[in-house]
Amino acid sequence: MSQWDSAVWAAPALNIEGAAQGPLHSLRVAVKDLFDIAGVATGCGNPDWRRTHEVPTESAAAVKALLAAGATVAGKTHTDELAYSLNGANVHYGTPVNPRAPQRLPGGSSSGSAVAVAMGESEIGLGTDTGGSIRVPASYCGLYGLRPTWGAISLEGAVGLAPGFDTAGLLCPSFELLKRAAQVLLPPQPQHAFKNAIILLPEGVDVPQPLLEGKLEQSGLTCTTLSLSTVTMARASEAFRVLQGRQLWRLHGDWITQTSPRFAADIQKRLAWSSTLDAQQETEAQAQADEVVAWLNELTSDAETLLCLPSTPGASPLLELAPAELAEYREKLMGMTALAGLWGAPALALPWLTQHAAPWGVSLIAPPGNDRSLLELDAQY
Repeated sequence: MSQWDSAVWAAPALNIEGAAQGPLHSLRVAVKDLFDIAGVATGCGNPDWRRTHEVPTESAAAVKALLAAGATVAGKTHTDELAYSLNGANVHYGTPVNPRAPQRLPGGSSSGSAVAVAMGESEIGLGTDTGGSIRVPASYCGLYGLRPTWGAISLEGAVGLAPGFDTAGLLCPSFELLKRAAQVLLPPQPQHAFKNAIILLPEGVDVPQPLLEGKLEQSGLTCTTLSLSTVTMARASEAFRVLQGRQLWRLHGDWITQTSPRFAADIQKRLAWSSTLDAQQETEAQAQADEVVAWLNELTSDAETLLCLPSTPGASPLLELAPAELAEYREKLMGMTALAGLWGAPALALPWLTQHAAPWGVSLIAPPGNDRSLLELDAQY
């Protein structure tokens, strides 16, 4: 793989140097091509978006904060189109090769940033997570990641997907680097020590429970387990999909209608479906979402408990998996990732598991506002 792989990098070799001093001095950042960089086109993974939008004159807030902390922007990295996928494939620019599992998908939509970090071409990947786009590529590529509390890190100057769920997140090769980068972007928060972890065991997913319990106990947590039913996952997934689709169409529907951009078939299908959703479906989905969030709040009501579940149903799907099978897999995946999305909660992605000799990650999820407390866990294993 060449240093500047065109399936990974949308704008390579920018080498925009940050402040001469700071906690991130000399560290390279790969910036997902949803974040504006002054003087560089923002493409959102789609040539028609790039063609129909002006080149920004100001960089996104998160980019400026990383530069102010001394980081160097290595370049901009490709994303799944409009960030509306979790696969990491792009019909226009190609699929970045997953360095940890070359026969498998890299995970999206922060695929370019994840692969750049996994290849060692950047120490920090700046991405976004709406429905899992930090946690999924972290799982597939064996990285540490943080999806923050919704609204905790500024998205000013970044193209949205579903504003009620969008977050700016980070990917790093080590927990120590993740903490350093997150501390630059996160606001001040009250901190406390978590004592307990409830392991959510998704039905139909073969979780290596003893291994997971051992790692949580090493992190100083007392474990209990609870089944995550297929019914709960289906309700969470459906609620999230409807709410995300409604928000997406409100944000981008006019542009899509007026421009008729070319999208990959699976993304085009989801966009067409989003355009048909109505207010009644949104109301019903919000009611379902409220029930899921109430359940999550109840599980963590003692303020000492966090939740743990695999970030994905297993190792990344093989590249040759049939579209119908991949769509079925996506439904199960969304039932797991939607929990933190609906809750607006921080999720710490950890590369604790393997399956079929490929990476498989775990997510620790805490109530909203507990990002810094999550990062104080001893989780480098």
